[in-house]
Amino acid sequence: MLSTLLAFLGACTLIAASPGPSTVLIIRQSLQSRRSGFLTVLGNETGVFVWGVVAAFGLTALLAASEMAYDVMRVVGAVVLVVFGVQMLWQARRTKGAADDGLGQGGGKSGWASYRTGLLINLANPKAAIFAMSFLPQFVPEGAPHLPTMVGLAALWAVYEIGYYGLYVWFVGRMKTVLSRAGVRRRLEQVSGGVLLLLGARLALES
Repeated sequence: MLSTLLAFLGACTLIAASPGPSTVLIIRQSLQSRRSGFLTVLGNETGVFVWGVVAAFGLTALLAASEMAYDVMRVVGAVVLVVFGVQMLWQARRTKGAADDGLGQGGGKSGWASYRTGLLINLANPKAAIFAMSFLPQFVPEGAPHLPTMVGLAALWAVYEIGYYGLYVWFVGRMKTVLSRAGVRRRLEQVSGGVLLLLGARLALES
């Protein structure tokens, strides 16, 4: 049982370390504030848990079996990524204007908006649903009750990633003095927006 648990946590580490839209968004939101970054993490991990529970009940099998359902989610997910990408590029343009005017950056998203953004970026990804269905069953011990074990693993997965991504939030907070400079911040917004646009385009075009 211990070896299975360690293998599961190791796999969770590799998954979290793989770059993706959630990572981009968490780093970007952490530039606003640690609170905004951490609430984005909580929203993202709520999505992880939701997909884990859905997988436990076997509902993602329906998504995997239905080409139309998957295509609808794929297009919706692509639109979400593109919208976030455009917003970041627009923010980079605003940052440039603020820098040229000698103005500082104010505000930031509300706590609910940060949480909702993290949740939406995860739930809009059909790959996350399919992956949860294929990932979690591998770590259910033989003879263990399938449903509660998979729900428990989904909860552990989400909690573990909260700790992992929390390190990102902490690190960005430590580097905020450097990263919040207008030029650096603008470049980060441009890179983040470009990455999300590319991921959205790839999701929209894939079969």
